[in-house]
Amino acid sequence: MLIPKFGDPADPQSLKTMLSVWLRSNAFKKSELDAEALTHELTQRCKSGGDFIRIIELIERGEIDTSPWITHHAAFDEMIDAFPRWTLPETGVIKAMVEVT
Repeated sequence: MLIPKFGDPADPQSLKTMLSVWLRSNAFKKSELDAEALTHELTQRCKSGGDFIRIIELIERGEIDTSPWITHHAAFDEMIDAFPRWTLPETGVIKAMVEVT
């Protein structure tokens, strides 16, 4: 999934490309994370994309249960109304899923 768009995450240039796209995204801008510190951590600690790819494969095979992290759901046609509530800290959203049928 990521390799066709960004290249092999084990390649340092591909990792930098993927990271730069994310750092320019609206989601990252709203996260209030420190871009410099995050870039340093990812480029120093993630020397290869192998761990990332391995984790995604484990999730796809059902060997890692992600359901505890998915705290909120909404049907596609309800998402516009649900989204403002999801942004409130008191709702306790960890991960919200939009269900498309």
